[in-house]
Amino acid sequence: MNNVTRNPDGKPPRAGFRLDKTNAKVFGVCAGIADYFGIDALLVRIGFVAGTLLGFGSFLLIYLAIALIAD
Repeated sequence: MNNVTRNPDGKPPRAGFRLDKTNAKVFGVCAGIADYFGIDALLVRIGFVAGTLLGFGSFLLIYLAIALIAD
């Protein structure tokens, strides 16, 4: 198959955003975002921590909102 129908790791493309509870640390939000965009989950987690510290907690509210709304 070609890369249009499959991701480089052999998984079929995702139809939409889902929480990744198998690689989750708390709710699976960062792992789900990383899986959706095809990047490393550690980078997303670092981004959320930096955003929370620099944004005076606003990213924490965004994280909780995603955790409650998704799945």
